[in-house]
Amino acid sequence: MDLTEGTRNEKVARSKKTMMWFAMISMTMTFAGLTSAYVVSKSREDWAVDLQFPNAFITSLFIILLSSATLYAAKFFIQKENQKLATLLIIGTFLLAINFVVLQFIGFEDMMGQGYHFTGPTSNIVSTFMFIIIATHLVHVAGGLIVLTVVLINQFRNKYQKNNMLGLEIGSMYWHFVDVLWIYLFLFLFFIR
Repeated sequence: MDLTEGTRNEKVARSKKTMMWFAMISMTMTFAGLTSAYVVSKSREDWAVDLQFPNAFITSLFIILLSSATLYAAKFFIQKENQKLATLLIIGTFLLAINFVVLQFIGFEDMMGQGYHFTGPTSNIVSTFMFIIIATHLVHVAGGLIVLTVVLINQFRNKYQKNNMLGLEIGSMYWHFVDVLWIYLFLFLFFIR
């Protein structure tokens, strides 16, 4: 399909989705750089591997997966014209996202409880990298919370309909990306220590 073909709305939709893809590629490059630096740093003499991976991070993996499922289901029910259930699912997605953030901070507290900090005499390169990588992801999750808030407000305004879901589609792209990113980071940090 020629990108110049279609109605004005179709062109706008394509351009907005393309911009989201560029944003996601940019974020991917950021995390590729952080995880590459982590791998390169493993050869350092002060690399410590006795840090126990916090259970809160494990639980947060399931929470964020569930949040993706509820957002996907919300889109499905909008297409089926069940706005009430779609609204409940978007609210559920938002609440799960908040729960994910809380679990991340509980994970940070667990790390500090083990004696590992971001900086200072009780930090090491592993804990510093973990704090940086996870905190950077949390910044993107904060962006996702803003996106979910906008999606929820628009849903309350009945903006999304079977044939008009651009905002929800773009918001879903971002949220699913943040979810996939956490799966990657979780597996990376869990297994590469």
